Amino acid sequence: MSLPFYLTFIRVVMSPIFLVLYLYGNSWGISTLVLPCILLVIVGICELSDFFDGFLARRHNKVTDLGKVLDPMADSIFRLTVFLSFTQGPVQLPLLIVLIFLLREYVITSLRTLCALQGVALAARLTGKVKAVMQGIVAFFILILMIPYSRGCLELESFQLMSFYAAGIVALYTFISGAEYIVANWKLIKKAFSH
Repeated sequence: MSLPFYLTFIRVVMSPIFLVLYLYGNSWGISTLVLPCILLVIVGICELSDFFDGFLARRHNKVTDLGKVLDPMADSIFRLTVFLSFTQGPVQLPLLIVLIFLLREYVITSLRTLCALQGVALAARLTGKVKAVMQGIVAFFILILMIPYSRGCLELESFQLMSFYAAGIVALYTFISGAEYIVANWKLIKKAFSH
């Protein structure tokens, strides 16, 4: 078990911690003023671990088949958990936004797995990496908005509206990136399913 593996595993472990703190932090005595800062630290740790696990694996030649599977899986688990959390509490994102994120991951992962079983490798696309970065940025943005909201400097309606538009833009891009992935790999997908 190498350092990149542990960095990947951090995101899996942090997912339920983020969810529980977001939903129940106040009832456990964590101040409304402090909670967004704690959640920001968790997202920051996970986003940094996402960067460094891949960087270290490549630099030290520790890229493994397990890592290739676990890394994107850990990313999906953490980011989906964050946005699923945001459907509750003060943010109140529509569940449809999270379903778009979830369906994109499910469809692309299923396609890649089925094609791999047929000996056809579907490479990651730049649009997928941009999608991941955008989701991370919006998670930060929403949590940063929680700070003035928790201090009474931002009205709930404005907070929810800004969060909705930010997440909605990413949901639209997530859908487009999924469609682009399928179109770009259509010949390979057809080849895999024609066996």
